[in-house]
Amino acid sequence: MNDKIIQFLGKLFETSELNRLHERYGGGRIFSNPIIGIAQGDDPIFRKFKEIISPEHLTPFELWLTENQESVPASKLRVISIVFPFVDKIREESKNVKNFRGVILPAEIYSVGRNYANPFKKEICRQIIDFLNEEGHRAVAGMLSESFTIFVKGKFYSNWSERHIAFATGLGTFSLHEGLITEVGCNIRLASIVTDAPLKITLRKSDKPYGNCLYYSKGTCRKCEERCPGNAIDENGHNKNKCYEYGQKVARRIIARIGPILKPHIRCVNRKLRPPTFPVGCAFCQFGVPCMDRNPTAEI
Repeated sequence: MNDKIIQFLGKLFETSELNRLHERYGGGRIFSNPIIGIAQGDDPIFRKFKEIISPEHLTPFELWLTENQESVPASKLRVISIVFPFVDKIREESKNVKNFRGVILPAEIYSVGRNYANPFKKEICRQIIDFLNEEGHRAVAGMLSESFTIFVKGKFYSNWSERHIAFATGLGTFSLHEGLITEVGCNIRLASIVTDAPLKITLRKSDKPYGNCLYYSKGTCRKCEERCPGNAIDENGHNKNKCYEYGQKVARRIIARIGPILKPHIRCVNRKLRPPTFPVGCAFCQFGVPCMDRNPTAEI
């Protein structure tokens, strides 16, 4: 079943029109081939997330119950995490930045790719759920669930963190800039599915949360700190408030430049739907750094 899912995903990534840049930027793919990780639904790490993130963070079993009236043992559930790696063209062009009206901006090709990623990720989740249903299994996706919400309560967090889910499935570890460093780097997007399909578990190589980061593992690098124009990264980690504030400056200027070709996105914040926004990202800390497209500690 694991191989079937990988093959199914590979075909979707190759053929889906949602995985395409606007023709102004060549119309090529946004994401290269995906990778997946699988965790068992009753892995103790999911309970740990309630301590690390918030008591409101859902376990796979709790997410399952929000969409399925029929209960199953948590041990029978599987969590599929999917890595969406940006293509090399986007990564290479994004090493260069522009100054627009006093604000350093990311490459437009990244802003478009980041914006178009949201509908593509949701469509992938819908397609995987349909695929599993046809195979006789049930499934639910965190980002498609009506129970999913982002919280702003002095800090930013959600009740289903795709990065933490990916860590639980063994796909990577966190970094100084707080992104997830996978074997295909940190410049990625993520999505996940909870299912009762009997999938093979992919074990974590380590439970060290920062094992793939050169700063935490070797005391070196800090290139992401140098790259951040919002001064949101230092030796203490990533400041989400500063990051958000600079991201808003970026969004206003990017939308002024290419707003007509961007796609709207609706978020649920503090359990209330917000008006549509046009997320374009920032990600300076993910480009031109050793962990952009690989795990920099793999050779150590």
